[in-house]
Amino acid sequence: MSDSVKHSTEIAGAAGLDSFFARLAARHPKESVVFICIGTDRSTGDSLGPLTGSMLMEIGFPHVIGTLADPCDADRFEGMLAAVPPDLTIVAIDACLGKPLHVGRFLLADGPLQPARSIGKPLAPVGAYSIAAIVNETGPKPYWTLQTTSLYRVIEMAKEISAAAARHWI
Repeated sequence: MSDSVKHSTEIAGAAGLDSFFARLAARHPKESVVFICIGTDRSTGDSLGPLTGSMLMEIGFPHVIGTLADPCDADRFEGMLAAVPPDLTIVAIDACLGKPLHVGRFLLADGPLQPARSIGKPLAPVGAYSIAAIVNETGPKPYWTLQTTSLYRVIEMAKEISAAAARHWI
């Protein structure tokens, strides 16, 4: 789970997500993009990354790291990131917590996100571009909040991300 790093960050719904991918697809062919989908299949809220990664692979994207079968979780993040060829443009995708009125929306940035910050893991920022899906509201116990996040919301947000990417690259 990530917290956004300060960049030109936009809080957006599905239309903003669509515009974000349209802009990326105009700059980068799909063969030059790698999706780093961060999270674990062991936490409902934090499964956004692996769910999205699996959907992107099923659609036919050639470079995806982090799926339900092979998650890019906090323990495996550094090794998986080190395996990314330097000529690929990274689009990082992760779940995050936010304000109640922003739940179900996306933090879109031309720049990296900071994975696992809210759970206290010191992982490196990642991504030339990033999407942080606000899956639930911030609270005093982020781990518990992620465990009790609606799976339906997480799946729907993963579908929105993968469908928007497919509309512009596939």
